[in-house]
Amino acid sequence: MGKPTGFIEFLREIPADRPPLERVKDWNEFHLHLDEAKLKNQGARCMDCGIPFCHTGLLISGMASGCPVNNLIPEWNDLIYRGLWKEALDRLHKTNNFPEFTGRVCPAPCEGSCTLGVIEPPVTIKNIECSIIDKGSAEGWVTPNAPATRTGKTVAVIGSGPAGLAAAAQLNQAGHTVTVYERADRPGGLLMYGIPNMKLDKEKVVLRRVKQLEAEGVKFVCNAEVGKTHPAEQLLKEYDAIVLATGATKPRDLPIDGRQAKGIYFAMEFLTANTKQVLNKGGDYISAKGKDVVIIGGGDTGTDCVGTSLRHGCNSVVQLEILPKPPLERAKDNPWPEWPKTLKVDYGQEEAAAKYGADPRTYLTTATKFESDDAGNVKAVHTVQVEWTKNDKGQFIPKNVPGSEKVYPAQLVLLAMGFLGPEQPLLESLNVERDPRSNIKAEHGKFTTSIPKVFAAGDCRRGQSLVVWAINEGRGAARECDRFLMGSTNLP
Repeated sequence: MGKPTGFIEFLREIPADRPPLERVKDWNEFHLHLDEAKLKNQGARCMDCGIPFCHTGLLISGMASGCPVNNLIPEWNDLIYRGLWKEALDRLHKTNNFPEFTGRVCPAPCEGSCTLGVIEPPVTIKNIECSIIDKGSAEGWVTPNAPATRTGKTVAVIGSGPAGLAAAAQLNQAGHTVTVYERADRPGGLLMYGIPNMKLDKEKVVLRRVKQLEAEGVKFVCNAEVGKTHPAEQLLKEYDAIVLATGATKPRDLPIDGRQAKGIYFAMEFLTANTKQVLNKGGDYISAKGKDVVIIGGGDTGTDCVGTSLRHGCNSVVQLEILPKPPLERAKDNPWPEWPKTLKVDYGQEEAAAKYGADPRTYLTTATKFESDDAGNVKAVHTVQVEWTKNDKGQFIPKNVPGSEKVYPAQLVLLAMGFLGPEQPLLESLNVERDPRSNIKAEHGKFTTSIPKVFAAGDCRRGQSLVVWAINEGRGAARECDRFLMGSTNLP
């Protein structure tokens, strides 16, 4: 690297976000960038470690370790240190079609496996990545790049989330004519309606990339639910190949007493309706204004529900998590380069703490009953604390702690407990083979399904996962689809 002693000379520094009590008043992105001089110093902290783990994309203990799209991280860190921003952007785009997405919403497993992180805070990889693509867009370096020739082959991509967009981008670059089918009114899938605008701007970031893909020749058909508005059998006849990238959107329910009460919603119902009203500048949505909100479930989706409720002007917000509170530092059974299972305070919790004086999360707690009023509206959530014990099979299960019952007032309850797999109607209409978890059965690396010329990528194949894994799979499925169509492939 250009600065062998950079990791000794410079401390980790990330830009300050907009103040919590200021940003909850709008839906604008809250992350800021460091100036170029400070970013140069952060790039210099990349320590020429010899065997970098940051770009490996390994699965260790079931978690990502390093970048799943194998970003050339040490290379563009060095280029930023040298002030070669355009060259850094070129290196970034070699492995990642959408660094503006991952630079904003990826949990950064690259930083969890950074070698410097063994002894010091890791390199600010995610912030540098986002800064590179944002500068490239601002400078006009990111422009449409349509393929010079067309192969005459046609591909339908079903789903326009990160996996579908990555597959479409790669297949289009290979010269195939690509049509993306999206059941929502706008392209983007999870990126459009699963992540709030303040974390990932729809007009300035998501639709900007969609428009570039359109300029490169990709066609988007919205309000098109394959299997309903567009028969799957017809697509099989019309296209030379199909890539299924429908995501894993079947939410996990909580069938406890009182579940039928009004005012209980799945998190994605809440988040989707809210983003639509933000983009449409009006319309119906599920409002948290003036309400006591209880969010059941942690993770990114739970955090997004917290941040959205605060922007509505909720009266209070509580987030129930059944798992124990993570430690502040790595536990002995969670060594580097595994993903660090440590306590993280995300933007929603930071905002709630600023407004109400405390982190909204309550750990080792589960809901036991929803209580409703005479009109059938939810008015309270009954909870109990749990302890995790092993059953006869050696599996950890939650056990209620007697005497720990508590009742939380709630006029709005949001279920953010993850997803059980892809929705089944389309898969049933295709009669595609599925695995025991109801995901599409297709081997990673090959992405071929039980139906000839049909490929699968992303969460519908692997189950609920990260945006960066979806991009990895979309690229991989495109490569194998291209090989199927042409007999060989030059796609990475």
